[in-house]
Amino acid sequence: MKKERLIHLLWLYLFAGMLLPYAVAQDKPAAPEEDYVKAHYTKYEYRIPMRDGVHLFTSVYVPKDTSQSYPFMIDRTPYSVAPYGEDQYKKNLGPSDEFEKAGYIFVYQDVRGRYLSEGKFIEMHPHIDDKKSPQDVDDSSDMYDTLEYLLKHVPNNNGKAGIWGISYPGFYTSASIIDSHPALKAASPQAPMTDLFKGDDAYHGGAFMLDANFGFYTFFKPFDEPSLPKHEAPFNFGTPNAYDFYLQAGPISNLDTKYLKGSNPLYSDQMYHTTYDDYWKARDLSPHMKNVKPAVLVVGGWFDAEDLSGPYKTFYAINKLNPGAKTTLVEGPWVHGGWARSNGDHLGDAQFNSKTAEFFRKNIQFPFFEYYLKGKGSPLPKAYVFETGTNVWRTYDAWPPAQSKPKMLYLRAGGKLSFEPPAEKEGSDEYVSDPAHPVPFVGYTTDDVPQRYMVDDQRFASSRTDVLVYQTDPLTEDVTIAGPISPRLKVATTGTDSDFVVKLIDVYPNDYPDPDTESGTGKRILDNPPLRMGGYQQLLRGEPMRGKFRNSWEKPEAFTPGKMTEVDFSMPDLNHTFRKGHRIMIQVQSSWFPLVDRNPQTFTDIPHAKPEDFKKATETVFHDRDNASGVEVLILPQP
Repeated sequence: MKKERLIHLLWLYLFAGMLLPYAVAQDKPAAPEEDYVKAHYTKYEYRIPMRDGVHLFTSVYVPKDTSQSYPFMIDRTPYSVAPYGEDQYKKNLGPSDEFEKAGYIFVYQDVRGRYLSEGKFIEMHPHIDDKKSPQDVDDSSDMYDTLEYLLKHVPNNNGKAGIWGISYPGFYTSASIIDSHPALKAASPQAPMTDLFKGDDAYHGGAFMLDANFGFYTFFKPFDEPSLPKHEAPFNFGTPNAYDFYLQAGPISNLDTKYLKGSNPLYSDQMYHTTYDDYWKARDLSPHMKNVKPAVLVVGGWFDAEDLSGPYKTFYAINKLNPGAKTTLVEGPWVHGGWARSNGDHLGDAQFNSKTAEFFRKNIQFPFFEYYLKGKGSPLPKAYVFETGTNVWRTYDAWPPAQSKPKMLYLRAGGKLSFEPPAEKEGSDEYVSDPAHPVPFVGYTTDDVPQRYMVDDQRFASSRTDVLVYQTDPLTEDVTIAGPISPRLKVATTGTDSDFVVKLIDVYPNDYPDPDTESGTGKRILDNPPLRMGGYQQLLRGEPMRGKFRNSWEKPEAFTPGKMTEVDFSMPDLNHTFRKGHRIMIQVQSSWFPLVDRNPQTFTDIPHAKPEDFKKATETVFHDRDNASGVEVLILPQP
């Protein structure tokens, strides 16, 4: 509409008397939105005694409507139950809006040694199977004692409780349901930290997840005594480019001595325990998931950069150690905790065509707790997963689905990838891996680990000479994978240690439409470059494997330079359909920086490696008839 015509219409409205009421209304302050929590709940604060005499600070929000009884919904966290003070209220309660309006007694607790709770904080406190005295405490006993106290001291409870938590609170949820209190009827560990060395936050394939861990421990520190949250200036990296920061830092021990100056033992423990020793074994919660009595909803995201493997290990362990357990696994196209705070309709450039997170909150999570805590609705299936590619929700009686069958994607000569094994007597590809110029994990500058990297375009990597690329011809029919992904490599190196990073990628057809058809093309681009989806190489799954752990996580072994050896490992599950016309791609490389710390490519204790230990190595991947390399996937038959 032209400016002159707009002014003319405004004058007509004014003379007609239509703008006057509007102007008067604007002079009045808008009515404040109701503070729903404060209007409908009363807050109480308790210091709940544990069996060893330690008191845990706990905030409890009780519905003001006393005409009925309510179940407890509990969240145990190391990240603070703020705000503190009985006249200070949270803006929202529970996992989602549905809960606070349905009526629950919400309980938030600072775990041992965090904020206003007493005791000593221990990273992923090991579970004690045989408790011989009141001094033998862990998060299972703390939950038991907490619930026993709440049942006796909080009126109008219906004698039932649920617990949920994401990430670290997900670990506390899992730990809380071991040898669980009879009143605990429902639990939802979401992205639970389960085994930090084998696939969760700290190590993947024996390789240290550098960027995420150092960034986290610059602010997550132990407390000397109970205290309120304090504002601290964030760590100054001195550059917006994490790649440069970590490369210039040199050996990663410098991060501890030069930057943190030994101030955070939590970080030191993560970095210096480089093998699967007793420190890590004690913190693997999965072998202890026994006597789990509540129904359990295990939740994870296909593209969770922090705790991708924890949900599967928790789900499998509960089913194995508790025959007949009422468990459901939910996996959606989400980042870490993305199901709780986003629409879930896209990640980066990948589109999922519906509000998957909203669907989960309304149709899966809320009905689960309503059923087991209030007797409303019906139970969920064993597995409720979102299939990317086709972008539909699927339900299964088991996970992985019973009908899925293993099939090998073979690396072939000429950069080919095929379900048919190689027939050649000889065949291999090689590249030079240089620790001084590691392959970046994203194709743009970032000062952190962007969550979207899990689906980012990999064309920047496929053009490098130190990345091997194999892809199928365009598919003539859909191919659906459902379950873990297992690289099976035959390799050799001129070094004595090397990483092998394998990436599974969906390559879009060249005629795939762009999201904005009016973006400039060719040379007439004056603003940001347009997103071109034709030939997009969407990362689906990628994991490193530190070669010295190929035979044992406890006892690393050096490579014999030039000698062929097998490097087999497994990557976390996925449910994805490669559509007809797309290609399946595998990339193989030996660095992924600074997501993963650099392997010096000499057999040494990496945190203490000296600059001269970092050496180039020539990596060879074999793909002949007798020494075939590939990636095993579980294939679902097409309907």
